[in-house]
Amino acid sequence: MNDIVKELVPSEKRMDVAHAVFGIHFPFVIEPYIYHMASSVAEEYSGAYWEFYRLSNGGFYMAPDVDNVFSVVCPNGYEGVLSADALGITACLYAYSHLSFRDDECGEACAKHYHLLREYMFESPEVASILKAID
Repeated sequence: MNDIVKELVPSEKRMDVAHAVFGIHFPFVIEPYIYHMASSVAEEYSGAYWEFYRLSNGGFYMAPDVDNVFSVVCPNGYEGVLSADALGITACLYAYSHLSFRDDECGEACAKHYHLLREYMFESPEVASILKAID
């Protein structure tokens, strides 16, 4: 099995990449939901600049560009600490999962990207914590 590699999306291509992945739903539905999920699980999170990442398996995620670690309390009862990258993965997985139940192209895209990001999650050094946070 080949490793899945993340690639930072250059700032000048952020909107083009997000639009190619999710269409018009990204700025109006998906991105705000990801921010909401981050703030709902990490009380210390109060906003940040987020980096966008493309994955070599076709996936996409975003994560706060900070060096902080975050104490998280998740809806499933998990309490722990996540890096900013792991918080981004977790928030995206929650958002993609919740939005995948929509009966439209946004729901289909979120379902697809949930599975692609979940595959990549196994490459993270924090996979055990992310799994506990999303399970």
